[in-house]
Amino acid sequence: MSQQQREVLYDRQPRAFTEGTVENINQQWIFFDSETDEASSLEEYVHQEVEVQRGRNWYRGTLEENGVVNLRRETFSLSDGEQIKIRKQMIYSFDALLEELDDDSFFQFVTSLNSLDFSIYDCIYSYNQLSFLRDVHSKSGVNFLIFDNESQICAVQHHFFYSENRHDRFEFTLNTGKRIMIEKLNKPSDA
Repeated sequence: MSQQQREVLYDRQPRAFTEGTVENINQQWIFFDSETDEASSLEEYVHQEVEVQRGRNWYRGTLEENGVVNLRRETFSLSDGEQIKIRKQMIYSFDALLEELDDDSFFQFVTSLNSLDFSIYDCIYSYNQLSFLRDVHSKSGVNFLIFDNESQICAVQHHFFYSENRHDRFEFTLNTGKRIMIEKLNKPSDA
């Protein structure tokens, strides 16, 4: 799985974006969240990925200062009342954990999480033990993750043992009592 394939999986996640409209009030761009009706300065989201609706199409780019959106080949300014989506940011330690997972474990984890109606963007707590073991050859431990999709809570324990082989076990427990476990044993890529 390439980085591009991972990005496709990220893009297909529910609740990956916060949707709303923008208005220029007193020469300051304000974002109005359509779900919560909360207002915030659009400057808080500068350099983040956004999608802007123009007509029936959504255009993806990067938000710059003063309400400018930088697309691959052009830039344009936002208009009052325009619909936009702002990519949610993942917790740093969780994002780092996802990067540490090999492709098979990553895919199994994300698809299992999705099958329980959770998105990677629902993560509200992450403890990444792997981040403390960067210079250790044989790594083992447990990572703890909490997800909230606004109707259920899911706790995930990620047990790992990385030596000559990589062994990942994910235990998902929902607040309803439902539990699933997935286990992945991978040989090193250079074997």
